[in-house]
Amino acid sequence: MKKGKTAVIVGAQWGDEGKGKIVDVLSENFSVVARYAGGHNAGHTVIINGKKFILQLVPCGVLRPGCRSVIGNGVVLDPIAFLKEVAALRETGVTVDGSLFVSNRAHVILPYHRMIELASENAPGRVKIGTTSRGIGPAYEDKMGRRGLRVADLLDLKLLRTHIENACHEKNMIAHALFNSEPLDPDKMYQDYAEASARVAPFVCDTAALLNQALADGESVLFEGAQGTMLDIDHGTYPFVTSSSATSGGAVIGTGVAPTAIDTVIGVTKAYCTRVGGGPFPTEALDASGDLLRARGNEYGAVTGRPRRCGWLDLPLLRYAGMINGVSWLVVTKLDILDELAEIPVCVAYKINGKVTAEIPAHGSGYDVIECLYRAMPGWRTSTQGITHLEKLPQAAREYLAFLEKESGARVGMVSTGPGREQTMFVDTFTAELKGLTGQKTGASATI
Repeated sequence: MKKGKTAVIVGAQWGDEGKGKIVDVLSENFSVVARYAGGHNAGHTVIINGKKFILQLVPCGVLRPGCRSVIGNGVVLDPIAFLKEVAALRETGVTVDGSLFVSNRAHVILPYHRMIELASENAPGRVKIGTTSRGIGPAYEDKMGRRGLRVADLLDLKLLRTHIENACHEKNMIAHALFNSEPLDPDKMYQDYAEASARVAPFVCDTAALLNQALADGESVLFEGAQGTMLDIDHGTYPFVTSSSATSGGAVIGTGVAPTAIDTVIGVTKAYCTRVGGGPFPTEALDASGDLLRARGNEYGAVTGRPRRCGWLDLPLLRYAGMINGVSWLVVTKLDILDELAEIPVCVAYKINGKVTAEIPAHGSGYDVIECLYRAMPGWRTSTQGITHLEKLPQAAREYLAFLEKESGARVGMVSTGPGREQTMFVDTFTAELKGLTGQKTGASATI
């Protein structure tokens, strides 16, 4: 029997690249969509027929009838947030029962994780990372410290009670000593999470076995990344990063499939650049042009509502992301946001201490001395919103995409010109490869 094919969708910037829409569009061609990292701090916004869906934990494949969705072992799961999201999906008529699966090896976020993170982020003298204070980091800390609670443990009520009692004793002392925080009640916590345990249980299984069996049966699997490459715990702008492996390699670690099972990696990049929270951002536009990008792009966090910092496309960063992830194809989103600009700056290289370099600094302070070298690309000053055929784009827009493709080293396979499913165009070579992966047909295609 023919072995199933896979693709990984990964953010090529600092997250918020529009992965949710792209996963939703492509999931029509895949049997399973699997989320492999992060927690409910990652928001994917999907618009279908004018209706907005904001997904935080549940993979975007849940919006496609007949597509199974998997929350892998690399995700940290807040059971209360998960059940709230499931309830909201049910209310909108989305089928979750029998199509959504949670790894029994995923680690659980508990209230003391939020308490520790909130207190730590606001402690005097602390360098603010800009976290969502939802307990993601401390849950990963406990995972790596081998003191975490996994979903399988959540379902064992005797073990759950013992774990909560011991953890609350320890965390309450730490939080009081370091941050003077009020203690959490272990009895109430146990009651809340024992009740949640019973409601989570029907979704739980060995998802690694499910995914590997799906591939053995010839089914196609799409791996859904959260956040972006530059927020990866190892390869991002440390310490202003998330606490998990946001790069394509995380798909293997976070789901339990073999490295040899990955067939292609699709990187998603905006036509410009954004970032939420603190940390380096070499191409940030701190003038009126940054405000224009924010306003036109509605650049506010899907989960937190925080305004995003906005700036210009960063080709050194994009090449770095391509190298780290092994990106074969790029998806360019929000091209239409640039429609009003007469001129579009693109960072083509970094200069550090007077020397042009292709390297990305490992140390955060290295970004402080970066001088961005820009090339001004001509704008097109006409609307591209909703265009679904590349040949109908203005010549300057096609030249912008061709330049991005040439300089990034990856082929542009899709372009998005609006938030809706239908506001998407495909390059014919990408369509052909996608059909080879899935054996199915996708949208309109052309050549840049």
